[in-house]
Amino acid sequence: MRLLPPPRTAAALVAAGFRRWATYRQAALAGAFTNTVFGVVKVSVLLGVAAAAGGSVAGYDRLELSTYTWLSQGLIGVVHVFGWTEVAERVRSGDIAIDLARPLDLQVAWLLQDLGRAAYATGVRFVVPLAVGALFFGLRVPGSVWTLPLFVVSTVLAVVVSFGCRLLVNLCAFWLLDVRGLVTFYVLTSTLLMGMIVPVPLFPTWLRVLAYATPFPAIVQAPVDVATERLSGLDALALVASQLGWAALVLVLGRIVLARATRRLVVQGG
Repeated sequence: MRLLPPPRTAAALVAAGFRRWATYRQAALAGAFTNTVFGVVKVSVLLGVAAAAGGSVAGYDRLELSTYTWLSQGLIGVVHVFGWTEVAERVRSGDIAIDLARPLDLQVAWLLQDLGRAAYATGVRFVVPLAVGALFFGLRVPGSVWTLPLFVVSTVLAVVVSFGCRLLVNLCAFWLLDVRGLVTFYVLTSTLLMGMIVPVPLFPTWLRVLAYATPFPAIVQAPVDVATERLSGLDALALVASQLGWAALVLVLGRIVLARATRRLVVQGG
């Protein structure tokens, strides 16, 4: 079985992921509304903290805190922060056997569909909160023409890292069958460490070191840092390169775990 499908097949898988999620328009709009409401709450708290600290905190001024807030809220749907259990449910139901019989590399097929999902989420879940933030709170305008394309690359890599982490959690269903508790723990831990609640630079030193020892900051904090130009030039490229490294690591681990899980499934089936 070839690892990468032909270009037409790959495009069809991405399109399938896009179309599938496009059928849930009301859910997407509701999600965008919820992200926006919580964005107002979060930016108000962060601006209050900055005001109490003399106008800035951990190097973030008011405009950068606003930009961080609305970018992170917009990325929630794009990187799919909360509870993805599709693979685990297919394992539990036994439908995974049908997937294994298909002439496609499962990990690659799932990833391509997830990229299609992310593309659709960008048009609703990302744009709406960002527009509200720009209109009512203001956003930092990039000073370099290279910031936007680098942010796009960083966001795609963030989706890949997120997918790889979510897939590893889902594959535990081959051994645990019910992964709801594990998914809950993953969501709570990753949401904090990726910088979704507050920026990672605001963490105490020990927690900041712990966060950067995991792939989670590559999911939210990294693309936000690129967009706000907290790092520039070669430093920004190094940050994106670190995302690429985390993406490769979690995907390789996913392949290893999937291979072991597949052998276990064959043994169980006799």
